[in-house]
Amino acid sequence: MDIGRVGAGGTGPRTAAVPPFDPELAPVLAALGEEVREPMTPDNLADRQARDATSRPRPTVEELRADGRFEVAELCVPGPPGAPDVTLVSARPAGVGGRLPLLYYMHGGAMVMGNAWSVLPRILREWVLPLELAVVSVEYRLAPGTRYPGPLEDCYAGLVWAAGHAAGLGIDADRIVIGGKSAGGGLAAALALLARDRGGPGALGQLLMSPMLDDRLGTFSARQMTGIDIWDLTSGATAWQALLGERHGSADLPPYAAPARATDLTGLPPAYLDVGSAEMFRDEGVAYANAIWQAGGRAELHVWPGGCHGFDSLAPRAAVSQDAREARTRWLRRLLDRQG
Repeated sequence: MDIGRVGAGGTGPRTAAVPPFDPELAPVLAALGEEVREPMTPDNLADRQARDATSRPRPTVEELRADGRFEVAELCVPGPPGAPDVTLVSARPAGVGGRLPLLYYMHGGAMVMGNAWSVLPRILREWVLPLELAVVSVEYRLAPGTRYPGPLEDCYAGLVWAAGHAAGLGIDADRIVIGGKSAGGGLAAALALLARDRGGPGALGQLLMSPMLDDRLGTFSARQMTGIDIWDLTSGATAWQALLGERHGSADLPPYAAPARATDLTGLPPAYLDVGSAEMFRDEGVAYANAIWQAGGRAELHVWPGGCHGFDSLAPRAAVSQDAREARTRWLRRLLDRQG
């Protein structure tokens, strides 16, 4: 795809009608600076990465321990064959014995930004403590420095290691949920496919929040929200090209690179998918849930009215954001209770 032609027109003309943003989100989006709203392009990608690395809060292990409420450790584990080791950040509630279920988590950031530490404060507060589960967050290599399949192979190597060292981590290898948001959601979906096909560690479920699934960028919502949502076709094409290089858009791209291309969704763990009605990932998320159902699988789908991409992070106190977080927690609790 020629990124220079993506943006105002995308892969086709954007329809004039767009779903409205939630009334509590609209003023938050309007107040965002141009640096945030500016689409990511090949020309500004390096600057965006540098700005993200310096501006995104990255808590220390001691800060994550929160005065002793959590046990936190950074682990250096073997990476994919011929590749560097992978860093995992492991955390669990302090003083809780026994083998806990595990949330194996991939951070967002369009495959080009983000880190394993920054996502943990919210996860610790919202899931680890109330659900008494452990979390392992993966520091996978980022594009374009590392292209596909490197980031996914990092995640797979970490999963294999965690499942194989369950006793030492104090986790139950039969109760692993893989999850992620945005790019991390796409990685989680790809990891479920890869683990199934390689006979790797089984997952109890897959938690896919606004997942980045389709490199073809051809959905109605991708065109509809161009220039409207904070993440649009220009940014999406830049991210996918950074990850895939010359393979971007090729007919023979494997589903592990872009899970929306999968033609066999049988034998996957139960999925939770959520998207906003006013984000470009809406239609690919809905289509993926529908494909799981058509394959005889289990999926729970939520389309949050008026939600832009990342709405619950941009406006965490908005009612729709609270509803979204509570729905994810309920799904996790039901999933773990069924297997407890």
